Amino acid sequence: MRSVPFTRPTLIAAVELLEQHSQARFNQMVLRLGLEDEISTSTSLSVANKCALLGRIVVQRADAVLDTLEGSMTLGEAVIRQAAQLAQQHATHALQTAFARGLARDGYVLTWDDYGRNASIRAALPGDIQLPQTDDEVHQLLKSFGFTTPLGHLDQAIEAHTRGDWAACNSQLRTFLESLFDDIARNVRP
Repeated sequence: MRSVPFTRPTLIAAVELLEQHSQARFNQMVLRLGLEDEISTSTSLSVANKCALLGRIVVQRADAVLDTLEGSMTLGEAVIRQAAQLAQQHATHALQTAFARGLARDGYVLTWDDYGRNASIRAALPGDIQLPQTDDEVHQLLKSFGFTTPLGHLDQAIEAHTRGDWAACNSQLRTFLESLFDDIARNVRP
C-alpha cells in the first residue's frame, strides 16, 4: 500500500482491537499471517496473551513482506487490514477510536461498504478542497447525461487511487477522459 510503514502506536492499537477475536478466529488469522511457529494455537493461552505475543512480533518485524490473498504486503499492513475487518461503522468503544486515530495520524481512514458491514482502509484525501462534494457533483453530472462508461472508469480510477495503485489510476483516468470525450461527441452530434 505504501513505502512508509505504519507507526508503532497504530500497530499496537490494531493488535489491541484484534483481542475481539474468538480463539478459533484468532488462530486462523495467525495461520494467514504465517506466525503459527511463534504464536501457539493452544486454547490454554488466552486471546489477550496471544495478542501480546503478536504485538511484539509485529513491532519488531513490521516491514517483513508476506503473501496474502490481496497480494504481497508487509506484516504491519496485514495486521492493520485484519483489525479493520473488526471495526464497526458507528462504534464508539475506546479500542476502535484509538485505532481510527492512529490510522488518521498515519494518513488513512476507515471506510465501509454500502451496507455498513465490511470495513477497509484507504488513504485519506485532502479535506480542504471539499473533494466529497466535488466528487458527488461530477458523479451526478455523469449520471444525468447518461455517461455510464466514463462513470465506470472514474470509479475504477478512484478505487485504484485509494489502494495506492498509481499506474492503474493513471490508466483509468486516461480511459475516463477518452470515453468522456467520445460520449460528449455522441451527445452533441449523434
